[in-house]
Amino acid sequence: MLGSSIFQACVRTRPHPRLSAASASSLSSRLGLWSLSARRNAATAAAVKPAEGSEEPVQAKEYPTYELTDEDVKRLRFQRNIGVSAHIDSGKTTLTERILYYTGRISAIHEVRGRDNVGAKMDSMELEREKGITIQSAATFCDWEATMPATGAKEKYAVNIIDTPGHVDFTIEVERALRVLDGAILVLCAVAGVQSQTTTVDRQMRRYNVPRISFINKMDRPGANPWRVINQIRQKLKIAAAAVQVPIGVEDDLRGVVDLVRWKAIYNQGEKGNQVVESDEIPAEALELAKEKRRELIEQLAEVDDEIGELLIMDEDPTTPQLAEAIRRATISLKFSPVFLGSAIKNTAVQPLLDGVCAYLPTPAESKVTAHDTSLPVSSPPVELTPASAAPLVALAFKLEEGRFGQLTYMRVYQGTMRKGQFIYHARTGKKVKVPRLVRMHSNEMEDIQEIGPGEICAIFGIDCASGDTFTDGSSTFSMTSMFVPEPVISLALKPVGQETPNFSRALNRFQKEDPTFRVHIDKESKETIISGMGELHLEIYVERMKREYNVECTTGKPRVAFRETITQRADFFYTHKKQSGGAGQYARVIGFVEPMEMNEETGKDTEFVNQVMGGNIPSNYIPACEKGFYEALEKGSLSGNPVSGVRLVLNDGLAHSVDSSELAFRLATIGAFREVYSASKPIILEPIMTVEVVAPSEFQSAVIGGLNQRRGTIVDSEVREDEFTAIAEVALNDMFGYSSHLRGITQGKGEFSMEYKTHQPVLPQVQAELEAAYKKTLGQTKK
Repeated sequence: MLGSSIFQACVRTRPHPRLSAASASSLSSRLGLWSLSARRNAATAAAVKPAEGSEEPVQAKEYPTYELTDEDVKRLRFQRNIGVSAHIDSGKTTLTERILYYTGRISAIHEVRGRDNVGAKMDSMELEREKGITIQSAATFCDWEATMPATGAKEKYAVNIIDTPGHVDFTIEVERALRVLDGAILVLCAVAGVQSQTTTVDRQMRRYNVPRISFINKMDRPGANPWRVINQIRQKLKIAAAAVQVPIGVEDDLRGVVDLVRWKAIYNQGEKGNQVVESDEIPAEALELAKEKRRELIEQLAEVDDEIGELLIMDEDPTTPQLAEAIRRATISLKFSPVFLGSAIKNTAVQPLLDGVCAYLPTPAESKVTAHDTSLPVSSPPVELTPASAAPLVALAFKLEEGRFGQLTYMRVYQGTMRKGQFIYHARTGKKVKVPRLVRMHSNEMEDIQEIGPGEICAIFGIDCASGDTFTDGSSTFSMTSMFVPEPVISLALKPVGQETPNFSRALNRFQKEDPTFRVHIDKESKETIISGMGELHLEIYVERMKREYNVECTTGKPRVAFRETITQRADFFYTHKKQSGGAGQYARVIGFVEPMEMNEETGKDTEFVNQVMGGNIPSNYIPACEKGFYEALEKGSLSGNPVSGVRLVLNDGLAHSVDSSELAFRLATIGAFREVYSASKPIILEPIMTVEVVAPSEFQSAVIGGLNQRRGTIVDSEVREDEFTAIAEVALNDMFGYSSHLRGITQGKGEFSMEYKTHQPVLPQVQAELEAAYKKTLGQTKK
């Protein structure tokens, strides 16, 4: 069978490339470009960093190789792990609901907003059903008998699906889902096309090298134009894309699609479209368009695939198997995205999309996954993992949830097998824990299982860990890299109504553990509890959950923006810290300078401590205390009390006393030096700038743009369609409070907007003066 031969062709082993230290860190962030080793070759004996003072370089470790058994190859070939990601309201949850219905996982379809008091299966939280949005990503699994485009044969596949939220406030849910998935469906609206959050999701897919197929949903809506959307995918997302289907009928008259690869007309009939009827006869109305779009598909593939390129030069038409193989090759190598069309709400063309998932997205074995050996230096090459059942266990905990039976930990097994009752080891702490219960998740329901193999997603109970931790069986020292966690942009002061109960801190601890973008701290001066997150909606949801799940009603203070401070010029310091109070005193002198620093792309940090002390004027055991003092001083700037960023402190010289010097003295000296030199380095306050996308009917265009200009917004892009327009602007977050009610007012409730953090930029001089004055006032109050 051709499907099998394609897979076998992929399974030929090839040498593990030697990796530089720079490529090691980028590779370990996740999958590389598609390649598969059926067995992992022994790590190259490339020398890692030599030990200090030694002549001989340390040889890299030799790792045992593990062959994929025939059973492994067969199981992995029919396994898919996919995510459904998109902009808000593109129809992700509606599409997942149809997938579950057609695969037989659920017996009836329910709508997202829960008008029938049931709601979509994957939106299991009461809040999700009320608001009609996805808040937490939900995992499920199903089986699907796919029709393979190359051969037309029926093959049964096991598919793990994670439905993710669309709101940028819950971006960590998308981030951690894509971290562990092998492929994704990017859902787009046929009317709105590529929107702001689509761009964010595209960036996340690229970060973890996740191949995607695109699905243009809502083809039944007036104004649906898939060809404009495909052009946007090419221009805005910068990826080659072409339709593998054309619609039969448009808008309300949408009846089915023409499969351009197999050259068949596909219709949905029966109750809720559960019967797929195929016909070799292409309707006359769609024939010319189908021929034109098939040609376009071949031309787009020719640009990214050599085999199709050669056929095009020879003026030969590719056969169906050649075309299907080329689409799969180009998709898995992240060069191309096949575009499917349909309407989830109208139950049209969802089954052909499932066939596409099975035919064109990679198996767990085709995703190159690497881990770091913790027993070796950080600069050593990463080790490639093999999804063999017999290999040592490596599993990643990517999501935590408080369930009815305690903490539920979602795991992706990369190699080896996990069994119920088995002892596993926490790679970070070295703790040995027993797997008390192993389950497969179906939204909020679970199915007990005895064991889970590589490439699978499962959940376990009763294990204390954090999101992004690695578990092994103790025979290896491998650790996976965690996911990217964005910094919070907004804060609220939180106070329980009435007497504070233990549930208040219990809820905050649990939410922090579940969501790395949700932060809690106590303000040192006001003693208030401050919660920080990705947006107003993000924090509003957590406050509501505290009330519902923990019976703790809270009041919130005015939202506070995550301002930052930074310096704009270099300044030198010469600071002596002296304290005499009878007996041993404190003495430390530090000499050096501070200077502005750009963000380091490799480390993602924009603060740095550099030690250039020569001759031992400051004993080396006091240097860490100086570094600690510097980072402590950065926590609060003297202009507005906000954290300081974009600073490098270089320590050149100093002086220590044989009796009075101590770690405490040098820590305090560095803090004092930084505070003294800070005003000389011309500090400024930075504010977060958001990319705001507003979609509203065309008649309100001038009012919307006027409203953004009033808020000091810079219009970056605008697009006018038949009856609605999109404006993209960059606006300071501080000016965006109350915008949702303002937008509703000027658009008669028809406008909607989404925001995403872009960067920090200096505030206006008068705003800086106001912030400084407000901070000085609070200092005066605390002194009283």
